[in-house]
Amino acid sequence: MLSFLYSFIALLYGYALGSIPSGYIFTKHFTGQDIRTIGSGNIGATNALRTGNKVVAILTLLGDSLKGVLVILSLKILSFSQEALLLAGAAAVLGHIFPVWLNFKGGKGVATTFGVILVTSWPLGLLILGTWTFTAVIWRYSSLAAIVASASAPIWSLLFLDTSIAIWATFLALLVLFKHTDNINRLLAGKEPKIGASKPKSKMDKS
Repeated sequence: MLSFLYSFIALLYGYALGSIPSGYIFTKHFTGQDIRTIGSGNIGATNALRTGNKVVAILTLLGDSLKGVLVILSLKILSFSQEALLLAGAAAVLGHIFPVWLNFKGGKGVATTFGVILVTSWPLGLLILGTWTFTAVIWRYSSLAAIVASASAPIWSLLFLDTSIAIWATFLALLVLFKHTDNINRLLAGKEPKIGASKPKSKMDKS
């Protein structure tokens, strides 16, 4: 019963912290704009960059990542079980993607997922970061790098960690892949913009 209670607390805590909309807060504070009315309407760092303010984009990226870091780190300090940590981490990513404060319309979860994984298992975090960097440098698609890095997490987990981490990483990867459906369709159609390319005049899909 006590174990269930701790897991439930971890779940609620993870979701609450993960649902803090960093991109919305920083965009509103520094530019006075509602990020949901800019570009794709997404609250993540990619769309925050479309405000024309690089500081906002950087702070959004850091804020989204730190949400994941703080969720896991604080519960580790309080000696929560690994099961509770994994639940809290997954809840943090869900909170970022479906924040209650913004009618459950949030970001794609990449930065928060990385923050959660990095503190849960720093070797796995570094492997994922390396995978993202390699993919981004070779093919120059940010979305493809995110997709490949997320999909690699369960594989790295099976190779170097344990089954429970692999199952957890698979769930996180599926969330990220689900939120990148539009990007996948554009990649297959050859219409996805590359890193550094000027954005098209028409309104872009969420990224």
